[in-house]
Amino acid sequence: MHALRDRLTVEEVAQLAAQLPMLVRGLYYEGWDPTGKPLKERHKEAFLAHVAEELKTPSGPAVDPEAATRAVFKVLSREISQGELEDILGLLPKELRALWPQG
Repeated sequence: MHALRDRLTVEEVAQLAAQLPMLVRGLYYEGWDPTGKPLKERHKEAFLAHVAEELKTPSGPAVDPEAATRAVFKVLSREISQGELEDILGLLPKELRALWPQG
C-alpha cells in the first residue's frame, strides 16, 4: 500500500485513507513524507521495484512483489467505494492499472 500511496496525490492519499479501517490507516500512513509526492513511476517494473523495497527483508523480498501488489489491489477494489477506485485508477498509467483486478 505504501507504493500506491506514494504514487497518489496528497488529496487522494487522504481520501483513500478515510475509507480504510483505523488500524490499516495507521499502517498506511506509517513513515509517509508527502515531500516530493506523488512519485512519477510510470512503468510496472519501477512500481514493482518500489514494492519490493517495501517488502525487503535481510534475505530479499518476503513475497513476490507483483503477487503482493495484485492481492492488495484486489482487497482495495472490494473495500473502497467505486468513486474512490475510479479516482485512483484515473491517476495511474495504463501499466499500473493493469495490475488491478478486471471487472
